[in-house]
Amino acid sequence: MPETSLNFEGRKFMWDGQEYETEDDAKKVSQGYEDDGFDVRLVSEEGKHLVYTRREVTEIVLEGAPPGV
Repeated sequence: MPETSLNFEGRKFMWDGQEYETEDDAKKVSQGYEDDGFDVRLVSEEGKHLVYTRREVTEIVLEGAPPGV
């Protein structure tokens, strides 16, 4: 089973949980992640192709009243 997370350039990426049969399949999926703002790395392991992603939080939205108010 592939590693759940890997570090690339000192940053943690999470595996998307799928094993792709071809590199083209993995690239198609990775393009969707990139379109959604994720940083993506492709890894080939034992004949399977894996997609690892990460996205930095750039905004935190809080809703509702603060606790205790």
